[in-house]
Amino acid sequence: MAMEITAEAEALRQDILSKLTYEVGGRAERASARDWFLAATLATRDRIVDRWRASNDETVAQGHKRVCYLSMEFLIGRLLSDALGNLGLTEAMRQALDGVGVDLEEVCAQEPDAALGNGGLGRLAACFMESMASIGIPAVGYGIRYENGLFRQLIQDGRQMEVPEDWLSLGNPWEFERSGITYDIGFGGHVVRRPDGGLVWHPGEVVRAIAYDTPVVGWRGHWVNTLRLWSARATDPLHLDAFNSGDHVGAQLTRMQAEAISRVLYPGDENAAGQELRLRQEYFFASASLQDLIQRHLRLYGDIATLAEKVAVQLNDTHPAIGVAELMRLLVDVQGVEWDRAWDIARATFSYTNHTLMPEALESWPVALMERLLPRNMQIIYLINARHLEKARQQGANDALLSAVSLIDEHHGRRVRMGHLAFVGSHKINGVSALHTGLMRSTVFAELDRVCPGRITNKTNGITFRRWLMRANPGLTSLIVETIGPRVLDEPERLADLAPYARDAAFQRAFAAQRRKAKESLTRLVRARTGVMLDPASLFDVQVKRIHEYKRQLLNILHTVALYNSMRAQPMGSWVPQTKIFAGKAAPSYHQAKLIIRLANDVGKVINSDPTVRDLLRVVFIPNYNVTLAESIMPAADLSEQISTAGLEASGTGNMKFALNGALTIGTLDGANIEISERVGLENIFIFGLRASEAGPLRRDGYDARAAVAGNDELRGVLDAIASGVFSPEEPDRYRALVEGLLAHDNFLVTADFASYVATQRQVAQRWGQPAEWWRSAVLNTANVAWFSSDRTIREYADEIWDLPVR
Repeated sequence: MAMEITAEAEALRQDILSKLTYEVGGRAERASARDWFLAATLATRDRIVDRWRASNDETVAQGHKRVCYLSMEFLIGRLLSDALGNLGLTEAMRQALDGVGVDLEEVCAQEPDAALGNGGLGRLAACFMESMASIGIPAVGYGIRYENGLFRQLIQDGRQMEVPEDWLSLGNPWEFERSGITYDIGFGGHVVRRPDGGLVWHPGEVVRAIAYDTPVVGWRGHWVNTLRLWSARATDPLHLDAFNSGDHVGAQLTRMQAEAISRVLYPGDENAAGQELRLRQEYFFASASLQDLIQRHLRLYGDIATLAEKVAVQLNDTHPAIGVAELMRLLVDVQGVEWDRAWDIARATFSYTNHTLMPEALESWPVALMERLLPRNMQIIYLINARHLEKARQQGANDALLSAVSLIDEHHGRRVRMGHLAFVGSHKINGVSALHTGLMRSTVFAELDRVCPGRITNKTNGITFRRWLMRANPGLTSLIVETIGPRVLDEPERLADLAPYARDAAFQRAFAAQRRKAKESLTRLVRARTGVMLDPASLFDVQVKRIHEYKRQLLNILHTVALYNSMRAQPMGSWVPQTKIFAGKAAPSYHQAKLIIRLANDVGKVINSDPTVRDLLRVVFIPNYNVTLAESIMPAADLSEQISTAGLEASGTGNMKFALNGALTIGTLDGANIEISERVGLENIFIFGLRASEAGPLRRDGYDARAAVAGNDELRGVLDAIASGVFSPEEPDRYRALVEGLLAHDNFLVTADFASYVATQRQVAQRWGQPAEWWRSAVLNTANVAWFSSDRTIREYADEIWDLPVR
């Protein structure tokens, strides 16, 4: 085996040196870390391409059905370490680079995170793509090749600052530009009727979509799928006369407008221009993707009528929902399919994943904007709606029900309900946790479920263990393999074999030692990025996710202040040393969320400089949360904060990543927390707060936060301190409006759950003070979460939604 590994490493070394010379144009003696990264990536990519072609050839030869996964986000993170791990080449690459005096970790660190997503939606899409490759499901992920992605977050004076994320500035060695795969995407213009009665759309503007492909390698390298991202290019030439006359901006205005489509993920939509750009992005990638899959289908099978037999299109949230109308346009106007037959094909092809229960988060677009930007699609939506409402009317729907299920919301300025369009145009609609799916049926889609029964199903989310255990936590992975054998790497359900070791003192010590190493590593990272020195012996209490009021980072901050006040009042008490760790981005226009980030930083500044609690409490906000940072945080967390208002978190996947790595969860019975608690046992998770059945009516009927605060001296003291400027002495009124707003409109029930949360945090501290019990629970968390593998989730999609056998 040693000779085989050495031979493989030597072959890699030779390939790396060749790539360095002939493709990077460098010399070994003067090569930078970036040069070595490029050479190593290209050598790895070469070992993928043949498998990639073989996977596609088998799909074509066998006529396998293919999944087309449409998502605005693919938060794929760094790819080199992931590809090496799935190919089984990590150690060979390490030896190959050692042979030229280069460190593998330093090389991998040169790769920027691909700025193709924001949070859970995009990371779920990335996990699903990896799982489809790992279990051999032919798939293409379709999205946008954002040049700048969301933004890179800086923290200056405690405030979030947004700067462009220039991840493509030095090129991307993983992608293949497919200059021969382009599609024209139309906007505006008008629709005319042909002499034969058909309709023709004459766009006023055309943007070209150019494909860029990235291979997605499955476990053991047996199957490779494709992530195809679209880049926008103008079709109009540069107006050279205007440019030469001095109108440098005007000459390029059309080009700039076109290419803005693939510039930034989620441009601000607080103004009309931002809303239009968001809609242009969604239509651009949906249309290009559908044109592409139709062209492939016709090339392979020749008959558009068999599309649904060979292609399953999954709409990841409402962003690609315009694809329902666009597929109808392509079938009816371009392919000449009769309407009813086209509708049958479209509905059999599409399925839709819903990710939110908040009506305001279900996208809708002004009818006037749709009519101007996508006139033919709007005509099609009107016709879909008319037939949909007529069918509902025949079923006995009254006017109120018809209004509720209409694709057009007539009560808020006439808007197209994109969630409704996705629902009506899909044969299956899935939620992403058991609670979420049940609430979908009873809340946001209750009326649609009445007129279109039997379409809603549940598919609880999952995560890829290859990324979130094997790559993120190699020390714990090695311990697990040593303890229960290597088959667990291929059969995650074997994690259950760890359960008997939960009370084994020696195994607990080894498990705790691995956690300590991860905490020491994170401590070094935090010191380098923030200057804050953490104590790795303290309890690491971690909340990392998108900053949003319903996720209730504010509740965590209020507890932090309460803990600080108590420690100052009783400095000689038997306190458990704790470290509060926050990370996450707020949308640039979400001012309340950005204020919460500033409060977290201000609270940390005061606490970290107070000698009274210096050895007891630390608070840190780590900037620019992304996949790579998450890979350092998840293995180091002792306590996982999953504290959303019950009934508002669809699922969550961070909760799964933390539990897999042995962190204990403190959370509400919300999203997948419920299913996690069922599998790890209520004695190994800390549940608090209102249930969804209680929180929903309270939010709907009104909640008196002032009364709750008046009855809780601890909470009143916390809010008084924040409002009076204790944590912002240079600007005492900085948070007064935040506190007054919470008292007047506590829509997310922060004050309602405060007492329960604080009491449960005391239980956490008590358990931490009993190491044998803490580590027993930690081991059982890792042992009992195998069900949350994204491989399981994808198998359920394949079997129950896509009608696709898993080979």
